[in-house]
Amino acid sequence: MTQKAIKFDLDKDGIALLSIDVEGQSMNVINQAFMEELEAHTKTIISDDAIKGAVICSAKENAFLAGADLNMVLGDLSGRDDATADTVFEASFSLNKLFRALETCGKPIAIAIAGLTLGGGLELALSCHYRVVADNDKIKLGLPEVQVGLIPGAGGTQRLPRLMGIQLALPYLLQGKNMSPKQALANNVIDELAPADEIIDKAKAWILGGGKAVQPWDQKRFKIPGGQGVYDPNIVQTFMGAPAMTQKQTKNNYPATVAILSAVYEGHQLPIDKALEVESQYFTQQLMGDVAPNMIRTLFVNKNKADKLIRRPKDLPEAKTKKLGMLGAGLMGAGIAYVSAKAGIEVILLDRELKYAQKGKAYSEGILEKGIKRKKVTQEKADKLLSLIKPTTDYADLEGCDLIIEAVLEDPKVKADVTKKAEAVIPEGCIYGSNTSTLPISMLAKASRSEEKFIGIHFFSPVDKMPLVEIILGEKTGDEALAKALDYVRQIRKTPIVVSDSRGFYTSRCFMTYPLEASNMLAEGISPVLIENSGVYSGMAVGPFAVNDEVGIDLSHHIGEATKAALGDAYKTEASHEVIGKLFELGRNGKKNKKGFYEYPEDEKKFIWPGLADHYPLADEQPSQEDVTRRLLYRQALEVVRCMEENVVTAPEDADIGAIFGWGFAPWTGGPISMIDTLGIDTFVSECDELAKKHGDMFDVPAGLRKMQRDGEKFYR
Repeated sequence: MTQKAIKFDLDKDGIALLSIDVEGQSMNVINQAFMEELEAHTKTIISDDAIKGAVICSAKENAFLAGADLNMVLGDLSGRDDATADTVFEASFSLNKLFRALETCGKPIAIAIAGLTLGGGLELALSCHYRVVADNDKIKLGLPEVQVGLIPGAGGTQRLPRLMGIQLALPYLLQGKNMSPKQALANNVIDELAPADEIIDKAKAWILGGGKAVQPWDQKRFKIPGGQGVYDPNIVQTFMGAPAMTQKQTKNNYPATVAILSAVYEGHQLPIDKALEVESQYFTQQLMGDVAPNMIRTLFVNKNKADKLIRRPKDLPEAKTKKLGMLGAGLMGAGIAYVSAKAGIEVILLDRELKYAQKGKAYSEGILEKGIKRKKVTQEKADKLLSLIKPTTDYADLEGCDLIIEAVLEDPKVKADVTKKAEAVIPEGCIYGSNTSTLPISMLAKASRSEEKFIGIHFFSPVDKMPLVEIILGEKTGDEALAKALDYVRQIRKTPIVVSDSRGFYTSRCFMTYPLEASNMLAEGISPVLIENSGVYSGMAVGPFAVNDEVGIDLSHHIGEATKAALGDAYKTEASHEVIGKLFELGRNGKKNKKGFYEYPEDEKKFIWPGLADHYPLADEQPSQEDVTRRLLYRQALEVVRCMEENVVTAPEDADIGAIFGWGFAPWTGGPISMIDTLGIDTFVSECDELAKKHGDMFDVPAGLRKMQRDGEKFYR
């Protein structure tokens, strides 16, 4: 048999070594080849009397097994036109049957883990009789399926609670939490810790020492740790409170959490074989629904394509950044300097006064100090990172830079000035990027000596935590600049999307419709509490008024006035313009001065400013939460569609990735484009038409979308 996933060797002691090395994958995943070969090897282990037992390990150094290939899950199961609940169940249950065959093969099976073990990888480990893990705190073991809308589907909901107890296991199942090897040992999930170079020998020694080929749950009088399973009074209380807890955390947007609770509750009243069937039934339900396929497609499949730089010009050699010139040491500049130095890039951090540049470096110092206290960073690594950041006011220090990123005041004159000063020093081939969030790149490029080498590189705050970078092409931006920007984004381990130039580009333009529509509703007399809660319960990261306070009312006012001046007669006045203007007039600039839509009392929780009611009295009749949610989400989605029609963003994949990772659009939808496809374009258009009649032309449907409606098309084919 050709071995494309698992190498099989038999040693002199009669112990088979199964080394996982999935062909064509940088990290081991469970794909069709893996399943076929594991099944064949299991049959060999059973039938060959010379084999006393087996040890499973990984031939790849970076990880053990990262779980199922989600491309396979999405394509082969849910994505087939002929898929039915029965066919999907059979396909999903096949892995459960395979792991069950392994653990009941009659011979001791041990597993030796030296790297990342997630999802199906951990479920494989749990189906083995003995588990040895390298004593390395960097190793993570977990079941993260809920994070893509799924439940563990290869025994995780059944074996993990049977090993560590239901109450302890639920947070790992419901939240997708990881555990370190030491935590896993303490939780009874693994059996032994050992140095990495000894784990295979330890696993073999257990087999040769008389290791038993039987799982605890297959033995008579087995009891679940922590009590009598679901019948234990404490466990009963847990299940009584768990639905309310999950509802609070998920806002009822993620059905997988309820499915996990149901699978655990029902399964632990049954023998393991029946319990595994129950799990596969709930797994099938999620895969046949809307949430899981949409989340898998955007958060995994499409994100991975973006991370692999699918939009990069193919004919240009890799252009890694060695020396970065960071112009502006404010919050954004300081964050960019940190993530760049973290990637090993030399950073010249320049500002108009040395104290500002030094303050920018202090941002990195603060992050690293916290890391040292939490023992996540050594002093040596911190010192090395900080040595890469040089605060300065001298443009001469930019000599030798191969990439410039500008993050100074959002003023074209200021930006033009620093561009000219920097380009007087930097080499001809240096690529120049602007971090502007609103100003057109083509306009800013006019100040550059080479518009072809000028590009937008738009980060999100806080830079060290936000995963997305928006790459903006000006009218004359060349392939060399695009390749350089994308290579840099990969260096700093961010996810890029590529968009075309326009006012506000893609993310800022679409995101601002969220707080704008909230202010429109406030002006209509809709309760600000209802609006804010509807935003949160829709799945958005935060409520729209909290967003506006974070951005700054003064900044929102400035952008609104600038946009109005730039567009002239084309500018469409909304009630929100007056609302923002009113708060600005009152000196309520947001969180920065502790008064905006919210009040920010010292050492107390923030609350909606009661004075809003004086300026915007509540209407006698209030809409439903569903109606408010629809306005908030649909307003954003319509702007996304307009951006696609204007070719600001050209691919639905980029649109959805940018929405979720850029401004926190409800992840359970898979993104605004996925949301429209799931609703059906016909339904979406009809509902938008109703909203336009009631609330104005901001809900007008673009012509291209109406054509798609007539033609029965979808964005994703």
